[in-house]
Amino acid sequence: MQPRPIVGVTCDVDDRSFTSRRAYAEAILRAGGAPILLCPPDDPELADALARRHADAVDAVVFTGGADPRTEPFGQPTHPAAKTMHPARQAYETALLRVLDEPARQATPVLGVCLGMQLMGLHHGARLDQHLPDHLASARDHAGDHLHAVTPTIDHPLIVRGGAPVPSWHHQALRDPGRLRAVARSDDGVIEAIDDPSRPFYLGVQWHPERAPHAEDPLADGLFRALIDRAREAAASRSGTRPTIVPA
Repeated sequence: MQPRPIVGVTCDVDDRSFTSRRAYAEAILRAGGAPILLCPPDDPELADALARRHADAVDAVVFTGGADPRTEPFGQPTHPAAKTMHPARQAYETALLRVLDEPARQATPVLGVCLGMQLMGLHHGARLDQHLPDHLASARDHAGDHLHAVTPTIDHPLIVRGGAPVPSWHHQALRDPGRLRAVARSDDGVIEAIDDPSRPFYLGVQWHPERAPHAEDPLADGLFRALIDRAREAAASRSGTRPTIVPA
């Protein structure tokens, strides 16, 4: 059997614990990866150093869903309806995105889910619509794991036409992709996927592929399989520099 690439998974933070939905780990395991949690430090001054160590230790990163980002660091006041993420998590994940942008690390595959996609976009100059119900009549179609269609806006190897409906649970979305590229939208125009075509795998999706009801669909486990494929390539390019977890 092929070795399992190590996939770092960002996690939620509260005063007592670090947590992650099991669905992320299960999707990574089904795809052939070895998930580990990336736990942020309480001290924001350590965020960059820890992000750098984590980036060196993994073959791929999944930025997971969660609460809303504070947008003052990105030039916008935070909306009153926002339920903001833990500041330690935001400081760490922002630092990790910066570290992964370094030329030597741009081959590391990155998948952002929901909040993860939004952070990827904000990091690359996108603007955030912080409360879809303010102006989008169909905002309810993006909450409660409601299933809806996703349509690619360009020919893209991963975002296929005719995939099964995907589940959403968010009240925020990107207004524009910033320096990245919008590659899919929902029927009501919400940006559903972004990427950086200059990198081997740098993809953000607004839906939750890890908990799609049709796991075999290309817009669900298909994304994690593609991530693991690219992670194996990244691991092979660094062969001998650190251990890789071997499947039991």
